Amino acid sequence: MVVIRLSRGGAKARPFYTIVVADKRVRRDGAFIERLGFYNPSARGAEESLRLAQDRLAYWRGVGAQVSPTVERLAKQNAKAVVAA
Repeated sequence: MVVIRLSRGGAKARPFYTIVVADKRVRRDGAFIERLGFYNPSARGAEESLRLAQDRLAYWRGVGAQVSPTVERLAKQNAKAVVAA
């Protein structure tokens, strides 16, 4: 099964996540099929905290990829931000 989930990067106590499409059997930070965006929970000021390719997310959902709850929440947050802008 294909899943859309977060892959952790960054340093100790300074996380940085990429939103990736990966096979469910592959470990969290392992190989992935496609990178859809990023999430930076420690963004300050004018730094961009979330970027997500909504068109690619819709494509992968259309072909049956499962979305993790966290990515689902971030996608809704990103959609609201795009509408407000």
